[in-house]
Amino acid sequence: MTAQIAVFAGTQEGHELCCRLARAGIAATCYVATEYGERLVEGLSGIEIRRGRLDAPAMAAELAGVSLVVDATHPYAVEVSANLRAATDELGVRYLRLLRPSDLGANGPDANLGSGADAARVEVVDTAEAACELLARLEGRVLVTTGSKDLATYTSLDGFAERLVVRVLPSLESLSHALELGFAAKNVVCMQGPFSRELNVAMLKQVGASWLLTKDTGSAGGLPQKLEAAREAACGVILISRPDKSERGVSLEKAFEACRGVSIPVGA
Repeated sequence: MTAQIAVFAGTQEGHELCCRLARAGIAATCYVATEYGERLVEGLSGIEIRRGRLDAPAMAAELAGVSLVVDATHPYAVEVSANLRAATDELGVRYLRLLRPSDLGANGPDANLGSGADAARVEVVDTAEAACELLARLEGRVLVTTGSKDLATYTSLDGFAERLVVRVLPSLESLSHALELGFAAKNVVCMQGPFSRELNVAMLKQVGASWLLTKDTGSAGGLPQKLEAAREAACGVILISRPDKSERGVSLEKAFEACRGVSIPVGA
């Protein structure tokens, strides 16, 4: 590997970091898990793309000789981050976590989710399994916006194929996964977010949702717009909190500055 910087993308911030590096003429290798992720960053000058899921040993082999690893994976991709930390510790490589801020306040799970008569009804749970247990006791259709990874968990719900409307990325992989699990084709919506409040309101009303199932994706993932839409549509919210509530990271700006400090210009 010639680039001294490795960016593990998978989020809007990872994509933006690669764009900034390309504009600054800084070479880097960008790792993505899917073909869809590859398409988002292809064509950027000086950015080499490698696609595929890696375990800790494979990561260690890939990262030999790298000076800086930026982990810009999703806040819920805990296994990937754990493998990256293990690999960088083994190699003695600097590890930097680029992490979007949480929208759950430090004073408890209900902080920053609204208050008073205008607040959305929000139920905070720890896992997708806990969300299923809660939904089993509730009535009404559900708009699911937690991505395709947890779809298999939701199939434990009675009548899931008709009761759940799932919104996933517009990739063949996501669509095929949903259909193979038995979700009704009419209830699979393939779209790229984040979405506006207006679009979320329209979708909640269109599908007749009583509940919105989502994650703490932060402002970058459109959580404020989802909460506002749920309130306007008189829809309850089930929010899956982050697996590692103590995890801390740096901003996009600080990650970019760190990259500039170890950069090798394109073509060097």
